[in-house]
Amino acid sequence: MSAATAATARFARSATLGGRITSTRTGSWVAASLLLVVLAVALLAPVLAPHDPLQPVGIPLRPPGDQGLLLGSDSIGRDILSRVLYGLRASWFSALAVIAFGLLVGGLIGTIAGSLGGWTDSVLMRTTDGFLALPAPVIAIAVSAALGPGLSHTLIAVSIVWWPLYARMIRGEIRTMAARPHVEAARLAGAGRVRIAVRHLLPGAIPSAVICASLDIGALVLTLAGLSFLGLGQPAPAPELGADTARNLSYLLQQWWIPVMPGLAVMVLAMVGNIAGDGVRALVDER
Repeated sequence: MSAATAATARFARSATLGGRITSTRTGSWVAASLLLVVLAVALLAPVLAPHDPLQPVGIPLRPPGDQGLLLGSDSIGRDILSRVLYGLRASWFSALAVIAFGLLVGGLIGTIAGSLGGWTDSVLMRTTDGFLALPAPVIAIAVSAALGPGLSHTLIAVSIVWWPLYARMIRGEIRTMAARPHVEAARLAGAGRVRIAVRHLLPGAIPSAVICASLDIGALVLTLAGLSFLGLGQPAPAPELGADTARNLSYLLQQWWIPVMPGLAVMVLAMVGNIAGDGVRALVDER
């Protein structure tokens, strides 16, 4: 099984919708470009947000559209749209930070294990297997609770349990590439281990790493929102999608828009991540 297939199997994604959108080359490019659209929205959140997300701007508990507030106001009169935009910004960049850490650490360990083999491979992969055997959600919650509330602590907790996936995937790709004729030719030509790993093995693992990372975005958004929902994210009054949903659940039956709008933003982010991941996979596979 290829790394791309294994990465796809890890998540319960909206495969039917993603498959329809990415069934053509144009559809694949459109799906992949959604990552850039969300990135632009996250970068421009301070410009797009009509109000300060921390300050009251009107009468509390106003419904969407009232007083010019597109998504309404919360229990103390803050603009929900502004809080959603800033929360989206925090969730998106947090997911990218965890992926970057996972690719860096997991890529380094996987490259070393796959290119050296022998006892080095055994030690590194048994260590990786030990991390994979741990219940990742429980470990993330325990680490976050031990370090205390805060976005940086949440990122540390999730990063600890996320890198082994990349290490395993990249190690498998490196081992597959090591059996290719061009790698053997480089070895016979006198190329050193470092040169072979950097010039001939690692480039072959990059496409699978890109696919895996793009498919991980949706899952990471949901994971980070879940930890935030449990109170392990940024402390109040910082705008955070999961935390804003949890803090306002008591308003669900009367002023439904207060907890629902941040939850819908999480759903949209996760869906965009999944669809864009399908698009990236289709483009890389075609290439």
